[in-house]
Amino acid sequence: MRGAQTGARSVLAALDDDQRIAVTAPAGPLCILAGAGTGKTRAITHRIAYRSLTEEIEPRHVLAVTFTARAAAEMRARLAALGVDGVSARTFHSAALRQVRYFAPRVLRGRAMPELIESKARLVTLAAARAGVRVDRTTARDLAGEIEWAKSSLVEPDEYVVATAKAGRDTPMEAARVAAVFTAYEQIKRSNGVVDFEDLLRAAVWAIEEHPDVADQVHAQYRHFVVDEYQDVNPLQQRLLDVWLGDRRDLTVVGDASQTIYSFTGASSAYLLDFPRTHRDAVIVRLVRDYRSTPQVVGVANAVIRQARGVEAKLRLELVGQRRSGAEPEVHFHPDEPAEAAAVAARCAELIARGVKPLEIAILFRINAQSQAYEEALAELTVPYVVHGAERFFERTEIRHAMVALRAAERSTPADTPLVAAVVSALEAVGWRPGQPPGGGAARERWEALAALLGLAEEFAGGRRAPEPPEEAVHRSLADFGSELSRRAAMQHAPAIDGVTLSSLHSAKGLEWDAVFLVGLAEGTLPTIYAKTPEALEEERRLLYVGVTRAREWLWMSYAGARSSGGRQRRPSRFLPGPDPADARVNATGATRTLKSRAGSAAERRGVSCRICGAALLGGAERKLGRCATCPSDLDEELLGRLQEWRALVSATAKVPAYVVFTDATLTALAERQPGSVKALIEIAGIGPRKLGMYGESVLALVAGASVDSVLADAGAER
Repeated sequence: MRGAQTGARSVLAALDDDQRIAVTAPAGPLCILAGAGTGKTRAITHRIAYRSLTEEIEPRHVLAVTFTARAAAEMRARLAALGVDGVSARTFHSAALRQVRYFAPRVLRGRAMPELIESKARLVTLAAARAGVRVDRTTARDLAGEIEWAKSSLVEPDEYVVATAKAGRDTPMEAARVAAVFTAYEQIKRSNGVVDFEDLLRAAVWAIEEHPDVADQVHAQYRHFVVDEYQDVNPLQQRLLDVWLGDRRDLTVVGDASQTIYSFTGASSAYLLDFPRTHRDAVIVRLVRDYRSTPQVVGVANAVIRQARGVEAKLRLELVGQRRSGAEPEVHFHPDEPAEAAAVAARCAELIARGVKPLEIAILFRINAQSQAYEEALAELTVPYVVHGAERFFERTEIRHAMVALRAAERSTPADTPLVAAVVSALEAVGWRPGQPPGGGAARERWEALAALLGLAEEFAGGRRAPEPPEEAVHRSLADFGSELSRRAAMQHAPAIDGVTLSSLHSAKGLEWDAVFLVGLAEGTLPTIYAKTPEALEEERRLLYVGVTRAREWLWMSYAGARSSGGRQRRPSRFLPGPDPADARVNATGATRTLKSRAGSAAERRGVSCRICGAALLGGAERKLGRCATCPSDLDEELLGRLQEWRALVSATAKVPAYVVFTDATLTALAERQPGSVKALIEIAGIGPRKLGMYGESVLALVAGASVDSVLADAGAER
């Protein structure tokens, strides 16, 4: 007994004050709101260990549920290190499978347990044929994802059309056709005597709800429950958790609403948000001390999520960095994506030369199709890399098929055909079409990957890699391009074990690195153009937040003005922290700014306050306006009209987009605040020395009442 008490005291000794409150909370509903890097796994494993060592609970009666096998294994290892064995730490599916297999002889009355299928794709293809729907491999993947979403959301085939309309889902084809495939899929599955992973969870629920003896045995075995990443629970998993609990109340959940990024799979933060309401006597503990990242990185994370809106924002946490001060995070602007990739690769090489291990560096992007440019740029500098959660670009099925089509087109394409036109024709032969990407995640990703291949052709046709003298006409054939693709593919096949990680932001959740590069932070990419509702946009913001919080020491955020040289200009992501991220785009190639003002102390962050209510302003738009978004506006609409007219004429004369002169938010701020002096003008976030020199006198004149014509005439006379 004395040894157990000593062990329990040592468990508490390793905790901070907030963690200790979570660990020692009494039996009953407990909700731990744990920010990124705040030690949530430490808290829940120490809670189990403390209660076990004080003999409050027996380890064999604990069921700890995670979302990945890796997290479950880590939990078991940590508990063993704390001297606690016998806890069942499993994923939802693993726990359900174990129970269904155990009870199958009893509930199936001698019938064999159905075989579990690992992938839906083959049955979905058969179901599509039965429903009269033609699909390829990519569409089959998207249909499988839709069926998985529906079943996880407890939506039956005949409810699918209405449910998707209510959810506002972007379906891979007409919802009624998806429902027909869904119906056929269920029929084929039953006739073949197989079950999928969602059926497994449903079977566990059915066994407990319909068989009192099974329920009694499960409830006798598991009396204390812990659920990790509770913001990612879907309705089916919550249903299973409810039947596991029965009338028991010893439940600990851990989550962070600001890391809700999987709603497209059916995950819902509603259960975390509603926990205090559904468990009236619940203890709520907040963990905000961040032990992962430097205070500078923590400051950026706070700045990103502080502007969040919607229901998840009600539980957002203001993290407090606990590590020593580090490098200031940076935002970099590049003229196009190849230049952005080259700069990132060069910086990776510099870090490695300084002694940073490649495996401690990550390049994170919104979609997997973005990896190609970074794979190539790293390979060019012989920087080893690994692709996490996806195939390498040249190993993807659609790219391999496209390269076969390109080789076949070499024989039938006239010699004088422009390379880009020939590549478009070859890609059309494998089902790709320029223009609007299709609906459905997998189909869209396939489209983006093939579009990236076309981008390589455009770059190669322009001779950017090996420019010839200007007086020489250059014609590159499909054969030349095929050889170039083979060269690039061969470079990327080199072994890369200890390498820089390339990963989508979704796949990076739960991981961390010393140095993180968040790339492609432009409007249309992050947030994606498919995020059309306020809820979808907020999820995109949370995705950036997750990316920022992956970094321990170095954080590099970047965006490109265009996809390729000379392409259509894009705005930086609205989620980028800082006074005015659009300002960097008008600077020279490779423009850089640090985020020191955003990562400073709380006192520094209070420097800009709402001129109406006095609240701290930390978002770009609110800092421009000088007021909270919810405070009343004193906009001079007539002045705003003159400012907009002036901006349009100035931008047309300079042949630049209007936002390069001033953003809409800046014009609104000018029309609200009506600065009467240079000092008042530069107090508006986003108006720096450069824009003050270019437009300061004109803006002050307009605010004072001058006409647009007179202001332009004066500006012309000065020049």
